[in-house]
Amino acid sequence: MGSFSVSLPANWEEFLKRSADEHDIEVGKVISGLCEWAFSSPEYKLQFEAWLDKAYPPKGQAEDRAKAEGEEASETEEENEEEAHEDRDYSEDRDLKP
Repeated sequence: MGSFSVSLPANWEEFLKRSADEHDIEVGKVISGLCEWAFSSPEYKLQFEAWLDKAYPPKGQAEDRAKAEGEEASETEEENEEEAHEDRDYSEDRDLKP
């Protein structure tokens, strides 16, 4: 098994270190055991992959999503501008009545 460094949210880091201390083992072994348990079922693995794809989409999907969101924001902005112009035109027409 390879070794690498991970960053944990503070509340989980504290919990995992305390758990490791209570059982007199290294925190790395606790995290390893947690991963083994979490991925012991194919269903759990699929749930994790679905969460990961949603939270952190693969590169191509993330770029596509950002592009789509940018286009959607532009369309919304254009619609808002059109509505503002229509409202202004309507009020100008109303002011011009004899």
